[in-house]
Amino acid sequence: MTWQEHYSGSLINAFGMPLRELVRGEGVHLYDDQGTQYLDLLAGIATASLGHAHPAYVAALADQAATLSHVSNFFTSPNQIALAEKLSGLLGHDAKVFLANSGTEANEAAFKITRRTGRTRVIAAENSFHGRTMGALAITYKAAYREPFEPLPGDVTFVPYGDAAALAEVVDDTVAAVVLEPMQGEAGVIVPPDGYLTAAREITSRHGALLWLDEVQTGIGRSGRWFDHQREGVVPDLVTVAKGLGNGFPIGACLATGATSDLIQPGMHGSTFGGNPLAARAALTVLGILEPLLPQINAVGDQLAEDLTGLPGVVAVHGRGLLRGVQLARMVAPAFAAAALEAGFIVNPARPDRIRLAPPLIITTDDLVPFVAAWPALYERALAA
Repeated sequence: MTWQEHYSGSLINAFGMPLRELVRGEGVHLYDDQGTQYLDLLAGIATASLGHAHPAYVAALADQAATLSHVSNFFTSPNQIALAEKLSGLLGHDAKVFLANSGTEANEAAFKITRRTGRTRVIAAENSFHGRTMGALAITYKAAYREPFEPLPGDVTFVPYGDAAALAEVVDDTVAAVVLEPMQGEAGVIVPPDGYLTAAREITSRHGALLWLDEVQTGIGRSGRWFDHQREGVVPDLVTVAKGLGNGFPIGACLATGATSDLIQPGMHGSTFGGNPLAARAALTVLGILEPLLPQINAVGDQLAEDLTGLPGVVAVHGRGLLRGVQLARMVAPAFAAAALEAGFIVNPARPDRIRLAPPLIITTDDLVPFVAAWPALYERALAA
């Protein structure tokens, strides 16, 4: 039997047939079962921050697995406390942390916190994506994701993303929270106008609502800052992170600032695996390695955007750091991604006219040279498909 037959015979068909069977990785490259090498320009959807088989990360996890892996949340560990303190310090505001296993779980925790305000209305953005569990799905815009599972937790209103005036029209004293992504990654890297988050903070504060920023994709250095919202200097009430925090090890976190952190009390929420010593060690290792790389992330991302601008079919390159959306002149993103995969490059067609690039944060400009050089031929193949 082929791996495709084994896969379809044993796994629920939630994702369709995988494009390849990948068997190992090294640095910014992946290898399939035939030995073919691929330049990883997606990093497991903005997750493999350190790339693949990073020696310091491998050593840290091996050491921790040989020391202490899991104890439940009846107990704590030095790693759990250290990670919470580290995340709070990186946020730069007085915050407490709930540790979970994924971005959608971090958002579920945040959603439950908003209910503790005594209000139920939540304002979310059009084209938003916050996860696949029932609560996170309720604030995710795409109807195709939501409709098979309705009715979902209600009282959610969607407004145009980036439009502060539209936000101001719907937020009143009945709103529990406004949830926004600093950039919309799943939508193809949509960047709001400057000052949008500042306006959202002013609007929510005026009405006693929480400002909840979903940094699952944009956070942990992806945009060249620890948290993308820090570019505007706003102080949110809730911040959620995951993806790149664990470099592939499942972990998520919900950070609550100020008095918001007191809204959850013992018995109201929990997670068997959340913040276990192994996951926390993975995250601490990632943060330690990334810290000196933040300037490089900005420089490499800016160079990539500059190199792609003006190439055949490229209308614009959106985003910050190493989260970039390449706007195409034609609706050929799926065909482009297929041609790129055949040529040894992993990219994501986030929309019919937009390619999402989110490579490992250790990638260099030299690593990206082959992709930039291959772009014209890949676009030509996409047009011919």
